[in-house]
Amino acid sequence: MADVAIVGGGPAGLSAGLFAGKNGLDAVLFDTDKTWMHKAHLFNYPGIGSVGGSEFLATLRQQADDFGVDRKQGEEVTAVEAAGDGFAVTTEAGEYEADYLVLATGASRDLAESLGCEFDGDLVDVGVSMETSVEGAYATGAMVRAEEWQAVISAGDGAAAALNILSNEKGEHYHDFDVPDTATSVFGDLIDDDE
Repeated sequence: MADVAIVGGGPAGLSAGLFAGKNGLDAVLFDTDKTWMHKAHLFNYPGIGSVGGSEFLATLRQQADDFGVDRKQGEEVTAVEAAGDGFAVTTEAGEYEADYLVLATGASRDLAESLGCEFDGDLVDVGVSMETSVEGAYATGAMVRAEEWQAVISAGDGAAAALNILSNEKGEHYHDFDVPDTATSVFGDLIDDDE
């Protein structure tokens, strides 16, 4: 059983996976590669001068992989439901269980609707933590925003969901803030693991 299941492999889902995996949570991420990012070119993402959407995704995927996210590339989620104290995620390949669920499916709100999340008009209703009306289930990106469909906003939504999950798990408000010494340590450990 995973700590968190993430449905969607765009900026929101990969950001949620990155923050979860980097901070010790067991994360499984389902990525069908149907994100709009393949049609994008980023000039407006802070810290990035110019990068194609597919290239940006490749970097995000590598980061998630480096931090131990179990990425199920090409495995489509067909259903999600509350199960006990967590969630069951069904794909064509089988069923997975997780304590938390992050929906990062772009403008597709079908899974949120089937889970019983409350809506505000056509949008999934969430707070600043991205948690839905279903405890432990989060919605991000285009499914919660009418028009702000920017990669940087979606990535922030995914990070907010993961940080809220981490705060719940650790029993206090959690910050993921690295300084040069800890960043070197984290990346040094990754390099050592690859050797």
